[in-house]
Amino acid sequence: MSTIASTAQHPLAPQTVLHRRIVSLDILRGLNVAVMIFVNELAGVKGLPWWTYHAPSKIDAMTYVDMVFPGFLFILGMAIPLAIQARIKKGDNTLALLGHLALRSVALLVFGIILANGSRGNPALMYGMGQFAWGLTALLAACLVWVVYPKTEDKLRRNLYRGLRFFGFVALVVLAAIFRHNNRDGSIGWLSYDYPEILGLIGYTYFAVSLLYLVTRRWLWAPAVWFVAFTAFNVACSGHYLNVHLPWYRFPLQNGSMPCIAFAGITLTTIFFLEPRFDTFRKKAIPATIFGVLSLLAARLLSPFGISKIRATPTWCLYTIGATALLFTLLFFICDVKQHTKWAFWVRSAGSNTLLTYLLPDFWYYILGITGFTYFETHFSWGLGGISRAVVFTAFMLSVSTLLTRMKLRLQL
Repeated sequence: MSTIASTAQHPLAPQTVLHRRIVSLDILRGLNVAVMIFVNELAGVKGLPWWTYHAPSKIDAMTYVDMVFPGFLFILGMAIPLAIQARIKKGDNTLALLGHLALRSVALLVFGIILANGSRGNPALMYGMGQFAWGLTALLAACLVWVVYPKTEDKLRRNLYRGLRFFGFVALVVLAAIFRHNNRDGSIGWLSYDYPEILGLIGYTYFAVSLLYLVTRRWLWAPAVWFVAFTAFNVACSGHYLNVHLPWYRFPLQNGSMPCIAFAGITLTTIFFLEPRFDTFRKKAIPATIFGVLSLLAARLLSPFGISKIRATPTWCLYTIGATALLFTLLFFICDVKQHTKWAFWVRSAGSNTLLTYLLPDFWYYILGITGFTYFETHFSWGLGGISRAVVFTAFMLSVSTLLTRMKLRLQL
C-alpha cells in the first residue's frame, strides 16, 4: 500500500477529518457562547470580585471575561477554511464564494446594527413605536430573512418561504426608515454606525480576513504569515509607531488585533485539518501545543505594550490565542480522538446553531423592556443572588436553544 493511500485512510488524516463534522470545534464554540451569555448577564450584578467583569481600560490587566470575544474570533477564524472548502466541494466558483462571504457579512452587520440601536429609539419620533418594540420587531424581521427554511418540492411552500423572506426584508427597510433617536447634543439622529456591536465587528472582520485567505489560500502556510504580520501591525499601533484612527467601516483591520486573532485560528486549522503530514493526533498536538505556548510567551514578552481588551493590545490578543489553541487541542483529544462527547450535551446546540443562540438573550431583554418587568434585576442584582440569576438565565437560554434546534429552527449563515 502506498504512503498516500495509507495516510488518506487514517481516521485523523486531513482528507478524512474534513469529510465529517468536527465535534470539538462545535463544543468549543458552544462553550464560548455559553460563557458569553453568562458574563453578559453577570455584568449587571454588583458586589463581585474585579475579575468577574471586564478590566478597565486605564489599567494593564485582563480577566477571563476579556477573553470571551477574542475567543469567538479565534473560533471564527478556525471555521473559515473549513467553510470555504465545503463551498468549493459543492461546486462554488470564486464569484459564488465572494457572494456567499458578502451575504454572510451583511447578515452579521445588519444584526449588529439592530442590536446597537434597538434600545435607543425615541417613541415620540417613531410614530409611537417604543424602542424595545422596534428592536424586537427588527430582530424578528431579520430572522425572517436569514432563517433556514425547509427544503421542499412543493411549489406553494417554496413561494410561501420566498414571501416570508421578502416580507422580512421590506419590514427591515420600513423599520430603518422610521427609526429616530436623540443625539447627545439634542439633535435628531438616524441609525448609529459608530459601534455595530460585536456581531457587526465580527462580520466586517470575517469578510476582510476571508478575502485575504482566499487570495493566498493556495499557499498552505500563508495564514501563519498573515498572523505574524498582523501581530506586528498591532504592536506598531499599540506602541504608537503607527496611528490608525479611521472608522471601522472604512478600515476593517483597525489596529490589527481582530485579524491577528482570526488568522491565528486559521493557522490552528492548518495544523489540525489541512497539513497532510499531520495525520495522527501526536503529529497535530505537538505543533499545536508549540503554537499555543509560543503565543503565551510572546504575550508575556510584549506586556510592556499594555494588557487591555479595550485598547486591543498584542498581549491581550496573544494570551487569548495561546489559551484557546491549547484548549482546542485538549478538546480535540477528548471529543474527536476519544469520542467522549456526552458531557457537552448542554452546549451542542449553541455550537451548531450559534447565531440564534447568541440572539436569544436580546429577544428576552426586548420582551422584558416592552412589558416593563424588572423583578429579577431588582431582586437578584447583588453578590451570590446575582450569580445564581446569571447561571439560571444561561441554562434557560441554552435550553431554549436546544428546543429550537430540535425544531429545526436555525439561522442561515
